[in-house]
Amino acid sequence: MNRLTESLQQYTGAELWLASVLVIVLLTLLVGQAVRMAFLQAHRWALRSANPWDEAVLSAARRPAQLLIWLVGLGWVARALNAHWPEPALLTGALQWRDVGLVASVAWFLWKLIGLVTQTSIRRRTESGEAFDLTTALALNKLLRLLVVVVTAITVAHTLGFQIGGLLALGGVGGIAVGLAARDLLANFFGGLTIYLDRPFSVGDWIRSPDKSIEGTVEYISWRHTRIRAFNKNPIYVPNSVFTNIVVENPSRMSHRRLKETLGLRYDDFDQVQAVVADIKALLQNHPGIDTSQTLIVNFTRFGASSLDILVYAFTLTRAWVDFQVLKQELLLEFGRIVARHGAAIAFPTQTLHVATTPDAATTDGPEPGAAGPACAGSTR
Repeated sequence: MNRLTESLQQYTGAELWLASVLVIVLLTLLVGQAVRMAFLQAHRWALRSANPWDEAVLSAARRPAQLLIWLVGLGWVARALNAHWPEPALLTGALQWRDVGLVASVAWFLWKLIGLVTQTSIRRRTESGEAFDLTTALALNKLLRLLVVVVTAITVAHTLGFQIGGLLALGGVGGIAVGLAARDLLANFFGGLTIYLDRPFSVGDWIRSPDKSIEGTVEYISWRHTRIRAFNKNPIYVPNSVFTNIVVENPSRMSHRRLKETLGLRYDDFDQVQAVVADIKALLQNHPGIDTSQTLIVNFTRFGASSLDILVYAFTLTRAWVDFQVLKQELLLEFGRIVARHGAAIAFPTQTLHVATTPDAATTDGPEPGAAGPACAGSTR
């Protein structure tokens, strides 16, 4: 480098410090161009490789590596200028900010790498059809990025000469004040953390709450709120702190769907009740859509106001709501055919009015049949 500087000084007639700066800038340009070409060639190799992670590392490191080269070059420029104009404070400040840039470059690389690895993992699992928890993947992505930000902030503060112990103590005192002022914000943050750790539901699950008017499909879980898409397609934004105080049902994780129906027969069909019950029970026990290992009940349960009530209670193998409705329709139609096959009929609400009569009914006074009525007064025409 010294020979290159002397040659440039003799060729251009420039001063030593200026020749040094030009040499450093020229070398930085050459190294940066060489690194760029190396990354392009490595990227071509990565595209032909079956391993997807090398492509993620190269994509995340390309721009931060170029920034690192320029920061190192600027550091050498600062040293060259300081040799001509001795200013220790200026050199120290320039080197500090160079170190801050180096830390930021590493943080930039880690930030991009975490995001690319998360996207690659989700894409590979989705394409292969492999089951995975999207909520956990997104939660890890956010936690790792948050860790990168915190470590970077502490490292930058230490590089700039701040006392980390004092900052932590100040942060402890200020944290109390901030915690009191941002109580709801912190409650939502820890509520989101609880969701990520306990996982009562995930993105894509259908949830509902008997305590609140909340029902729909979970679309997004952030640190502050959870977005739920209702069945009328309206979005519902629920603060995460709400989920720590309410009961949440997750029908998406049900093992079966329950079939519970009451079949009412007419009172005139009392003699056919036992045969109808037996045939319906046999139908359910032999149906491929019914899980016979679960509770299965078909019984005459009560004398209703206008019907003889038969309880049908079973669990289906399908959990999909649309498929369950199709199966339910099929079974209900078959129940009706069984009732009709036995000469019975489905009851509907009726009322029978009984009029009581007595043998000693009261009679009204009047002329007996055949008796002449009173004489009519004559009239003139």
